Amino acid sequence: MGRNLTFKGGIHPLPKLHHGKLQTERLAIEVMPAPETVSIPCAQHIGAPAVPIVEVGDRVKLGQKIAEASGFVSVPVHASVSGTVKEIAPKPNKAGRDVVNIVIANDFEDEVDPKIAPQGPLDTLTPDEIRALIKEAGNIGLGGAGFPTHAKLSPPADKPINTVIVNGAECEPFLTADHRVMLENPGGVILGLKAVMKALDVKLGFIAVEDNKMDAAAALQKALDTNTIRVKILETKYPQGSEKQLIDSILGRQVPSGGLPMDVGVVVINAASAAAIAEAIDTGMPIVNRVVTVTGHVENPKNLLVRIGTPIKEVLDYCGGMKPGVKRLIDGGPMMGTPLDRVDGVVTKTTSGLLALGEDHIQNTKKSNCIHCGRCASVCPMHLMPMMISAASDHYDWGRAEKYHAMDCMGCGCCSFICPANRHLCQSIRVAKDAIAAKRRKKQ
Repeated sequence: MGRNLTFKGGIHPLPKLHHGKLQTERLAIEVMPAPETVSIPCAQHIGAPAVPIVEVGDRVKLGQKIAEASGFVSVPVHASVSGTVKEIAPKPNKAGRDVVNIVIANDFEDEVDPKIAPQGPLDTLTPDEIRALIKEAGNIGLGGAGFPTHAKLSPPADKPINTVIVNGAECEPFLTADHRVMLENPGGVILGLKAVMKALDVKLGFIAVEDNKMDAAAALQKALDTNTIRVKILETKYPQGSEKQLIDSILGRQVPSGGLPMDVGVVVINAASAAAIAEAIDTGMPIVNRVVTVTGHVENPKNLLVRIGTPIKEVLDYCGGMKPGVKRLIDGGPMMGTPLDRVDGVVTKTTSGLLALGEDHIQNTKKSNCIHCGRCASVCPMHLMPMMISAASDHYDWGRAEKYHAMDCMGCGCCSFICPANRHLCQSIRVAKDAIAAKRRKKQ
C-alpha cells in the first residue's frame, strides 16, 4: 500500500483525541427507520436546481424521480420513501436560502419504482451508458462538495484524464461515515471506481486512505482483484482530503492557480459516491439515503444510514438527543461544516455528519491584532498569505485581495485554527471572495 504520503502545510486538530473519531469509528452503520414525512430539497448539489415533475396529491414510489435535472451541471432528485406528495414549496436550506422542497407523507410500504432494475454487469456498459446512469442516479460529491459526478466524467477533449482517485481521506475531525463505508462495503467502493475509470478510459486508479483508518485500507486491499487500482496510505492531517492536496500527495502534481484537477489529468470522487455508483449499477437504485455520523455531545453517537429528507431533529432524537450544554450544532465537520441555528432542517445528500459541540470544543477567547507570526501562511495548504488577504478584506480592498490570490482559498479554516491572535481569517477571506466574484459577474 506504500508509504504514508502528505503535502506541505495543513494542521493536526485534536491529535490526542484521535481527531475526535473515537466516539464512532468502531460503530457499524445502523439503519435508521424511515420517518413519517420527508422533505426533499430540489437543490442538494452545486449547479442548477432540479425542477419538480410531480404534483401535490400524487402517489410516488421509492426511488422514483420526482424532480428533473435542469441543465448539464444538475442532477435529478428521487423519492426516498413511497407515499403521497403533500406539499411543494420553498423552504430554507442549511445556508438560509429558500429552496423548493417536495414533501412526501410516508406510507411505510417502501414500494419500489418498477423502473428501477439492475444496470450491470459493468462489463456490458459503455462509457456513455455509465455517465448516463450516474446522472440519472442523482450522484454527486457526497463528501460535502456536492458537485455532480457525471459532469466530472465529460472533460474537454484538450484535457485528457489519465488517473482517477477515490477520496477516502475523510480528514474532517469527528466524521467517520466514509470510514465505515470503506470498511463495510469495500467491494462497492472498488466497483464504483472501476466504473468511473471505464467511463474515462483510464487505466490507473488510486484509493486514498489516511493512516488512522488502516482497517478500511486493509479491507480495500483484500477486496482488490486488479493491479490497475492501488490503495495509498496518507498521513493523517487536515485538509488531506481536499482534491488538490490529494493530487499533490499521491502524484506530486500541482493543480494550477484557478485550475481544476482535470488540468493535470486527474478526476477525484468521494468514497461514498463511488459506493453509490456501484449501487446504481447493481440494483438501479438512485441515491435515496446516505450514511451520516451523529457525534459530539449526543447521548448515543452513531453512524446511521438515513433517508434523504429526514428531519434533523428526528435523527438527533433517534440518537437519544443532544446532551445539556451544547453550544453549536454543525451539518458536516467542525472545520468546513455549516453551523445550524435551528434543528428543523433535513438531511440532504451532502450531510456527512451532525456534530453537537459543547463548551470544551468552542473557543471563546477574544481576537486581538495580528502579531505577524506567519503561522497562517505556514499551514495554508494553498501556499497563500492569509494575513495579507484578510487585511485587504478588512479594508474592503478587493483588488489587493485578488492580487494575493484570494480566489484560490478553499476555505479550509487552517489559518483561523492556528492563529494565536484568534483572528477570523477564513471568514474575512470568504467575504473578499464573495466580493471579487460579484465584481467579476458585473463585468460579464
